[in-house]
Amino acid sequence: MESKIILEAKSIYKSFHDPVKIDVLKDISFSINRGEFVSITGKSGCGKSTLLYILSTMDTDYTGQLFIDNETMEKKSEKQLAFIRNEKIGFVFQFHYLLNEFTVLKNVMLPAFKSDKISEEELENNATTLLKNLGIEKLAHKMAYQLSGGEKQRVAIARSMINNPLIIICDEPT
Repeated sequence: MESKIILEAKSIYKSFHDPVKIDVLKDISFSINRGEFVSITGKSGCGKSTLLYILSTMDTDYTGQLFIDNETMEKKSEKQLAFIRNEKIGFVFQFHYLLNEFTVLKNVMLPAFKSDKISEEELENNATTLLKNLGIEKLAHKMAYQLSGGEKQRVAIARSMINNPLIIICDEPT
């Protein structure tokens, strides 16, 4: 039987050295099942974003164990982690990081170009559907720099969903 657990952290510790050692995360352990919505709350500076960067495999400088889709992230190369991020994780950053030289539609499609699993026509249809579901399909052919902050963030949300990831991680997306 397939496990329901999609994301699991076991005894995650993270410290910064600036110039003295500051423990940011201490013995963080939890598991999240497929389909669950989980929020991490806390005061500014308490380590929420740090934890999200670890969970998304963008920060590998920690101790403990991280499992994504029952696969350990330990001893994975940067190339392997990049593949896992592209295939299994959608990330919506606090700042949208859209590429101004591209249209909204191209910005949404970008993460899927790397996987090369479907035709560009199908990819464009999928991106258009995501934009429609988020109520911003009318922006598809606008350049990213022409959007308001809220519109950019909805485009970033669509982009995070284009590869149909198992996990979507949002760092203060609103």
